[in-house]
Amino acid sequence: MFLQENISSDILLKWSKLLEYDFFRIYSNHLILYAPPSSSRYNKNLSKEKSVLPEFRKNIYTKEMIDFILELIKSGKKDRNQIINEYKIPKTTLYKWIKKYMEEE
Repeated sequence: MFLQENISSDILLKWSKLLEYDFFRIYSNHLILYAPPSSSRYNKNLSKEKSVLPEFRKNIYTKEMIDFILELIKSGKKDRNQIINEYKIPKTTLYKWIKKYMEEE
């Protein structure tokens, strides 16, 4: 299985349960960080029509993601503007993370 290029989600779920590790988090974190921005037309349509389906919110960041972003800043690999532009993280959110987590150290 390790050498396979693809793995089905039901098998991945079984491995996650067996090893007690959330392998799906890797992919959901990737989607949150690298999802393309929505078109303005799509956002306008959402505000007019209410849906009964759950809404995917992009502002749900895990502690691992926050640590990853802050480590990029601390190591000098990326500056704050690069983080904001590449990962589409709001400026206020990034500065709150910096104030909260970098001052604790």
